[in-house]
Amino acid sequence: MEIDRSKISPMMQQYFEVKDKYQDCVLFFRLGDFYEMFFDDAVVVSKALELTLTGRDCGLEERAPMCGVPYHAADMYIKRLIDMGFKVAVCEQLTDPAETKGIVVRDVIRVVTPGTLTESSMLDDGSNNYICSIYYDEEEKTCGVASADLSTGEAALSFFEGKDLEAGVINELSRCQPAEIIFPQNFLSLKSAAEFVKVRLSCAVTLRDTICFTPSARRDMTAAVFGVKSVTELGISEDGADCAAVCGLFDYINDTQKSSVSRFTELKLLSGDAFMGLDLNARRNLELTETLRSKEKKGSLLWVLDSTKTSMGRRLLKNWIEQPLKSPARIIERLDAVESLYRKSVVLADLTDLLDRVYDLERLMTKVMYKSANPRDLKSLSATAQQLPLIKQELEKLSDSKLLAKYNSEISTLDELVNLVENAIMDEPPISVKDGGVIKEGFNKELDELRHIMNNGRSIIDEIEQREKEATGIKNLKIGFNRVFGYYLEVTRSYYDLIPEGWIRKQTLANAERFITEELKNAENAILGAKDKALSLEADIFAEVRDFLATKLEAVQRTASAVASVDVLCSFADVALRNQYVKPDIAIDGAIDIKAGRHPVVELMLTDEMFVPNDLYIDNKADRMSIITGPNMSGKSTYMRQAALIVLMAQIGSFVPADSAKISVVDKIFTRVGASDDLTAGQSTFMVEMSEVSDILKNATKDSLVILDEVGRGTSTFDGVSIARAVAEYICNSKKLGCKTLFATHYHELIGLENELEGVKNYSIAVNKHGGTIRFLRKIVRGGVDESYGVDVAKLAGLPSKVVARAKELLEEMEKAHESERPAAVREESGQISFGSLGREAALEMLEKTNIDELTDGECRELLRDMLKAIQ
Repeated sequence: MEIDRSKISPMMQQYFEVKDKYQDCVLFFRLGDFYEMFFDDAVVVSKALELTLTGRDCGLEERAPMCGVPYHAADMYIKRLIDMGFKVAVCEQLTDPAETKGIVVRDVIRVVTPGTLTESSMLDDGSNNYICSIYYDEEEKTCGVASADLSTGEAALSFFEGKDLEAGVINELSRCQPAEIIFPQNFLSLKSAAEFVKVRLSCAVTLRDTICFTPSARRDMTAAVFGVKSVTELGISEDGADCAAVCGLFDYINDTQKSSVSRFTELKLLSGDAFMGLDLNARRNLELTETLRSKEKKGSLLWVLDSTKTSMGRRLLKNWIEQPLKSPARIIERLDAVESLYRKSVVLADLTDLLDRVYDLERLMTKVMYKSANPRDLKSLSATAQQLPLIKQELEKLSDSKLLAKYNSEISTLDELVNLVENAIMDEPPISVKDGGVIKEGFNKELDELRHIMNNGRSIIDEIEQREKEATGIKNLKIGFNRVFGYYLEVTRSYYDLIPEGWIRKQTLANAERFITEELKNAENAILGAKDKALSLEADIFAEVRDFLATKLEAVQRTASAVASVDVLCSFADVALRNQYVKPDIAIDGAIDIKAGRHPVVELMLTDEMFVPNDLYIDNKADRMSIITGPNMSGKSTYMRQAALIVLMAQIGSFVPADSAKISVVDKIFTRVGASDDLTAGQSTFMVEMSEVSDILKNATKDSLVILDEVGRGTSTFDGVSIARAVAEYICNSKKLGCKTLFATHYHELIGLENELEGVKNYSIAVNKHGGTIRFLRKIVRGGVDESYGVDVAKLAGLPSKVVARAKELLEEMEKAHESERPAAVREESGQISFGSLGREAALEMLEKTNIDELTDGECRELLRDMLKAIQ
């Protein structure tokens, strides 16, 4: 929209001065009680939010398009715009309109983006809202990925180098699932990672100038954020890719928040050695935090394990599920803590009851630090702090657990916080400070006096009136009030001679005179100004209380972290009690031995039947690959996912659904389960499948657990069999990979691998076939099967009986045709053609076609030689 700015009004010129700086944002321009949008912003936003598009005189012939939202409801509208992919610049009035001559001073106080939300009303209390900064050093071939959640004060850094650099970046982004990513141009040279961000992540992306990531210009600012003298105290370099990523992150946060608030107390350095590797496919296929189809929490592992009572605990549980541990010592520490809670169920019940009264300390402290906390937020902080001594008392009863004892020591009772808030803030304060009634009586003497004046103004005037009557003898003296003169003394004509010299005449009436005195004027000023002064003083006192709480950030943050961890461990214990889980034994011999294991989600979702448990044994030696055959719908995929989930549950410190379980720690879990055309990436089902298999073969180690379901089914049968067998051979070869693998397949030709490759064992799903019907027993048994039951499965799926009958006829015809066409040879169990068998068939065929009685001795010898050649 072309606009002649020389003709527009001063206020609209101010608007454009601000808008020019934030052209990539929707500008919320404060006018009185509304945030207004003008011109192009108004047109776009009115459609997006379904607001009425009006107009405003702006000095041009046509009115400026305008729409607006009430300032008190702005958060709701901002959130809707953010969800639609917009950024919002909030432009506030910085001076009081009542005290300003001319145009009110305005400027942007904050830019709201998907990754910089801090308001609880805009966020899911059970999930973190991460923003990630990525910096790739093309010369050093290193990459830093820094992440932060402004709403909780968490900050972390991952550093990658070497051949696995891009895989590491992709896996870290898969874990974070950031709401927003920022990076400079050089990140785009990481083709795979850039493509992953573009195709697989649904988040906002902001391209920043390289200078925004330059450590030399920004490391001092970054150090100040964490309250340290040098960034090296954070455990990072001074000018490497790790430092650049962190500097770029906090430069962006500073730009959007318009202030350098020291909300962050710690930078966690994430090491790949500490956590199990899980790529995006594994996270999705195992449905760790949401279901694959509906993207809902219900039906996921998180849904099963979430019995947490606090928002902090819910977020931490999700993080633990996304980051299983690799250290046996740390895993055992968590399991021992869960066992202690499990065995002392009374203490567990008392603890969970106390945790249920705990508010979100992390996000409340963010409000405190950003000076947006209201009186009720401070009371919530105090109410939570009052539960802490009781929580500590319960934890002392669990001192047999080193981990719980450690968390107990990290929880502060925050006595100073409680004392100040309880003494200063009303028991049931209003939401806003501006309306008053926030500070308790007796906390501040000056405020008490002002309130006394406000509440007793009439009595003060009455006292003055009575004193003046007695002092002057004017019996009908009265004090009145009007808006012109304020309070005044009125004396009728008959008492003029008694008027003191110090009175000041203000007005003459027909039968009376009106006067003021210095005492009356002072009382008037006190009464009329008391309310404004009291409101101002209350706001100042509240700000002092809030600022004091801000000094307790580190203690509150440490306490919040410990309480959240206790909450998660209590959740594990509660779920274990309800669902009859057992404590797994953590081993280091490479074996995974599960007795009567159950799928944690499926067993809870079943309503009409009992879940059938199954055993699993797999190791790095003679049982490193299980080939699992059986028809569709029989439970192969459930069994394999179940195995992966039990291992993962054990490594996050949870008890597991089984009668017993011995778990050797795995470094990574890979899954190749199912396939769907990735149309957005222009890849077919088979291409996606092969890409995923390729990633597994490149990145798995001998300590990994691999789940393969129907490899090779996206192409022709012969191609599929060849690929599936080649993949199985490669994985099973201990010199190439040799990791623990569960391999489900329809290709019965793979059954023979047990006799050919060391470490392969055949398993199948038991099927009960009676007459023309089959029933899946859901039980894993030793040995393979060479029947697919495809037509029977189609019947179970509800295909019309005529279609099923016709399918059976066609199947019989095809099998007969195949038998007549195939060479007179048999296949051994391995699926390989036996040339020895072929020779014997040829020799028998020669013999059957020959009449011995008609042959001479020489011809008999010749036939015998031919038969021997055929057999050899």
